[in-house]
Amino acid sequence: MLTSLTHVRIAGLAVSTGALTRDFLADGLAQGLGEAELLKVAKAVGLSTRQVAGPGVTALDLCADAAHRLLRAAGLDASSIDALIFVTQTPDHGQPNNASWLHGRLGLAKTAAAFELSMGCSGWVYGLQQASLLCAHGGAARVLLCAGDTLSRLTHPGDRALDPLFGDAGSATLIERTGTPAACHFVLGADGAGADAIIVPAGGARQPASATTRIEAVDAEGNRRHAENLRMNGAEVFNFTLREVPPAVSTVMRLAGWTPETADALVLHQANGFVVTSLGRKCGFPAEKTPLAAFEKYGNQSSASIPCALLDALGGRLEAGPLKIIACGFGVGLSWGAFAGEIGPLVVVPVKAYG
Repeated sequence: MLTSLTHVRIAGLAVSTGALTRDFLADGLAQGLGEAELLKVAKAVGLSTRQVAGPGVTALDLCADAAHRLLRAAGLDASSIDALIFVTQTPDHGQPNNASWLHGRLGLAKTAAAFELSMGCSGWVYGLQQASLLCAHGGAARVLLCAGDTLSRLTHPGDRALDPLFGDAGSATLIERTGTPAACHFVLGADGAGADAIIVPAGGARQPASATTRIEAVDAEGNRRHAENLRMNGAEVFNFTLREVPPAVSTVMRLAGWTPETADALVLHQANGFVVTSLGRKCGFPAEKTPLAAFEKYGNQSSASIPCALLDALGGRLEAGPLKIIACGFGVGLSWGAFAGEIGPLVVVPVKAYG
């Protein structure tokens, strides 16, 4: 699906991370793993530290903090928001959704729409497309997009393959209708035939949580998990990203009329350092235009990873702006979303730990 929209801009960004720092090397040594092997994995994947949420802190809390800080920095009253979109796969409750809870926390007007997208790593781009549509054609002057997850709660601490990857964060992005014709472009896609490549098998209506679904098992590689934990077929997901992300990036660049030479940055979902480096190279972008430091500091933050990478690598430049940015998220679903547009000048709120 291709979309090009005009008279819309990103007006502000904020990200709140979990407050607890986890160190890959220290955690591995505490589990009795060898230092040499840990260092080898850390170098290959880019594992260092990650920020996870403290006890009782949810994606709703993280996004609410980011939204409050963004509105305050922008000097905006909550009454000026016409719609709220919440993107998450770790909601506080089955019902009502996080969008409704955040609508109340922020004190938005009753005339402000609020809805949720159950998306993961591609969710920020999907949400940005929806917010831009509301501003361009839906009668909204200002939309607040909040995207975040606490995926560390879904991994088993004994899962050596997945647990070290994930950090927790919530983001807030302000989208506004403008009087200028500058365009933003989107490429959205999905391959539902591969949906089971990233899955939490139990805990939903198909297989409700029970004592049985919490029985732990150890796989051939020594990873411990149960049916309520996140599972991922790493090889299948990596092949999916190499197959789908470069064409999506190429298409969205064509829509914008840009090349790797004329674009300022390719900001990829921070899946891990190896994936970002491999995809950046395959998309034709040099390393200096493909930020990956956010993963090394914060971990894989799911739908909050692109806004965090934007702030971490380009915050000062975006504040002055504009920059020609390509962004692409990819993952659970399987799904992907690519964006191309000029970002900045805008309100930049520094990444901050919450809790």
